[in-house]
Amino acid sequence: MELFKNTTDLIGLKDNNISISFILKHQSHIEIRAKLDYQAPACLFCHGKMIKYDFQKPSTIPILDIQGMPTLLKLKKRRFQCKDCRKVVVSQSPLVKRNCQISQPVWAKITQLLTNTLSNATIARQCHVSVTTVQRQLENFQIKETFDKLPAILSWDEFSRNKGQLSFIAQDFETKKIVTVLEDNKQTTIKNFFFKFPRKVRETVEVVTVDMSGSYIPIIKKLFPKARIVLDRFHIIQHLSRAMMTTRIAIMKSFNTQSLPYRAMKNHWKILQKDSRKLSLNAFYSRTFRQTLTPREIVQKTLPFSEELRYYYDLYQLLLFHFQEKQANHFFGLIEEHLETVNKEFRTVFKTFLKYKSYIINALELPYSNAKLEATNKLIKDIKRQAFGFRTFKTFKTKILIALNIQKERTGTILSRC
Repeated sequence: MELFKNTTDLIGLKDNNISISFILKHQSHIEIRAKLDYQAPACLFCHGKMIKYDFQKPSTIPILDIQGMPTLLKLKKRRFQCKDCRKVVVSQSPLVKRNCQISQPVWAKITQLLTNTLSNATIARQCHVSVTTVQRQLENFQIKETFDKLPAILSWDEFSRNKGQLSFIAQDFETKKIVTVLEDNKQTTIKNFFFKFPRKVRETVEVVTVDMSGSYIPIIKKLFPKARIVLDRFHIIQHLSRAMMTTRIAIMKSFNTQSLPYRAMKNHWKILQKDSRKLSLNAFYSRTFRQTLTPREIVQKTLPFSEELRYYYDLYQLLLFHFQEKQANHFFGLIEEHLETVNKEFRTVFKTFLKYKSYIINALELPYSNAKLEATNKLIKDIKRQAFGFRTFKTFKTKILIALNIQKERTGTILSRC
């Protein structure tokens, strides 16, 4: 905490050598006119005696906003001349760096805003500087990677970097801190990064959560020999839901497009896809059946149109029930029992589940998933969309790490009651 003694400290003018002459308030901005003057120092070149010379042409220096308006400092800098070597130098101030026209508080504000999910153009408008200035400050960030520690629960996933290009991301499940962001999701790239960690460090990883991508599981076993692999529960349900949707569409197309069964399966598809235990009890008017019905009644009226639809709907609901209740034995028992009788779509999903049986059981037994990492991917998409993309992956990675990894202090004010 820092104590401000006067108004000049508050607006960022902490140099005692700066004296304000007067302040002008224009319609668009505030202008502060000041002088920078102090006793003549020794010559930097010959160490001789210097004398005061004239003032330099006023420098236009943007500082932090005052009263919500852009503020400019018109600063006249004293020049000094050496009596011996006749060299002329300009007075310096900690407010601005040498050969720079942007004040240090503005640089600090740019750095602070870069840690938020804002585009460079937005930051430039708020600080009244160019986009290039903000980009230059972003490139000055140095992200140091350490290879002496890994989280006990690790989450893996990929996200879209550019059209048709995927990048890899790893995150700590507990703290949501990003471990790394790699340029692509190739196995070689991932192994080259994680092999930088000593084996003892990699053995500390207890759980790795991933989606149902078959390319990750083999390298996880090599990189983390003691880790349990947990498949994301959302992707497991998504596979079942897609199989049910494909089956419903195939059955629906066997009817005439003007018939009631076709219209019922098409118009009320969301009700047929939903978990039957979560169906609403509120009635609404169905234009398909031309009467007021509840979602449960719509299901009861639609299933008699096709015995095949009833069979797959009942099977789908049973699988959802056993999965939600975390009954692994009943879930896989049902899959094995119906494996040879279901259609191609369900058979493909069932074979995939049996292939990853142990990892799905881990998902039912352990309380871990990729939900937190999916939320992080949503924030990354927001960053990319607000910036209209990034030219280089290095800049994109730096923006992600400083916006999502840096812990920011909460500064929300609490309003008192009148």
